[in-house]
Amino acid sequence: MKEFLQQPWPWYVAGILIGLIVPALLILGNKHFGISANLRHACAACFPSNINFFKYDWKKESWNLFFVGGILIGALIAALGLPDPNPIVVNSDLVNELNTYGINDYSSMVPQQLVSWDSLFTARGLIMMVGGGFLVGFGSRYAGGCTSGHAIMGLSNLQWPSLVATCCFMAGGFLMANLILPFIMKL
Repeated sequence: MKEFLQQPWPWYVAGILIGLIVPALLILGNKHFGISANLRHACAACFPSNINFFKYDWKKESWNLFFVGGILIGALIAALGLPDPNPIVVNSDLVNELNTYGINDYSSMVPQQLVSWDSLFTARGLIMMVGGGFLVGFGSRYAGGCTSGHAIMGLSNLQWPSLVATCCFMAGGFLMANLILPFIMKL
């Protein structure tokens, strides 16, 4: 069983499971799937204040906090209890491209030259981690939700704003990966 769980699941199995979450949530209580709203729920629960944005009944959305907790616990179980003993396989074309940027450590899912305390205090690290984190947070708030909320839940409900947001997420990702990221990686 452990060997089965350590293998990557095919996209069509994972996709179907994610797709079944949407009708299950709607049938079980008209709940909406999304991750970014949980920060708002956590802030409203932990830091009650006179800010209008946090004045709502967050308790009716507390199920979503359990959902995020389950994600964290599942990630912990997967990382500590089901590590993949095989080395990470990286496509040779990607290895060649990353070598031009000085990245050659493939001992973990994310190279240490990109995400570590040492790399945080470089221009590349500040732009990617701090600037990127700010842009993701700002973008999810500005779009009224994150990629999972819009692309999974919103599109399945045929919501026009979710289609627009998802198209913008994809266009932004393509522009970033192909035009801006190569420039940042050379810093």
